[in-house]
Amino acid sequence: MEMDGRKRKILDAIIRNYLETGEPVGSRTISRYTDLHLSSATIRNEMSDLEEMGYIVQPHTSAGRIPTDKGYRLYVNSIVEQKTQHAEAMNSLMIYRTTRLEEMLKQVVRILASQTQYTTMISAPSYRGNKVKFIQLTRITSRQLLNVVVIEGNIVKNHLFDLTEDIDEETVGRLNFLLNSRLNGLTLMDINLGLISNIKEEAGVHADVVSDVLDTIAEVIRAETDENMEIYTSGANNIFRYPELADSSKAQLLISTIEEKSGLADFVKETRERESQGETGIQVYIGDESPVEEMKDCSVVTASYDLGDGLTGTIGIIGPKRMDYEKAMRNLKEVKKSLNNIFGSVRMEDEPTGPGDPGDVG
Repeated sequence: MEMDGRKRKILDAIIRNYLETGEPVGSRTISRYTDLHLSSATIRNEMSDLEEMGYIVQPHTSAGRIPTDKGYRLYVNSIVEQKTQHAEAMNSLMIYRTTRLEEMLKQVVRILASQTQYTTMISAPSYRGNKVKFIQLTRITSRQLLNVVVIEGNIVKNHLFDLTEDIDEETVGRLNFLLNSRLNGLTLMDINLGLISNIKEEAGVHADVVSDVLDTIAEVIRAETDENMEIYTSGANNIFRYPELADSSKAQLLISTIEEKSGLADFVKETRERESQGETGIQVYIGDESPVEEMKDCSVVTASYDLGDGLTGTIGIIGPKRMDYEKAMRNLKEVKKSLNNIFGSVRMEDEPTGPGDPGDVG
């Protein structure tokens, strides 16, 4: 005899019912418990086969059946197999969605380079939703505190800092209550200038303590966000369109900086820093304003995009100082507006598309 689909359903029904009730299971119970639409006589025949195969046993002559160890083993193995298949399916789905997201980012940055005739960059969206879990200030001396900040995911940062005014244990207690009551459960994006101002006002002469705690929160969250930053670029060869950048030594240094991408990450961090200070919208870095030494002969225009749920990234256009700023800003605004809809459709699509020509996307 073989374990076909019908026998398997009956065995599963016997085991599930027995797990719920602890009572032997009869054919009438199974007829009501499954969607097989079989007669009691047919179910009894199948149960006899399962008993002969060693999966169930009849404890008493007039009683129903209960599972044997062999039956439990088949049931448990089936559960494990289903969970494994589900996990593999979810993993494949996440890989697929990540790949689709990456391809769409590359397409966006390639189109932007073609439209502007400049070099373009885009950072993959990173999660900015890490929440503050706990803040603990501990008095070391009358003018020294240990600041411990715990961020969601049990990320811990310690910082020892000096004060300009004496502080006692009672004041430390009040500051702990103030900071935890106002900041717990908030993300970095939630901590705005108005909130900071209010907390500092309540802290009075110890507003510097608030500043240190906020700096620590920002540092630990940004460190987690920036650790695996992915940046895609396109149009690096457009640099040669502009004589002031096409000098062999300058061009080589600039292209190397763009290809290595470590410098580009500085623009992403700088843009985030400015936005955290209330400077939202498009940011423009002209010449020496650039945070990257190798790009001080250029202008860079950046903007952040927001996909919701804490997912944010940065788009940038790199060109000569005489770039068409109006055109660059207009294109950035258009891309920023469309990204949310683009990525929303990517997450909803079920069918993959064919691979595109990667061009000069890095």
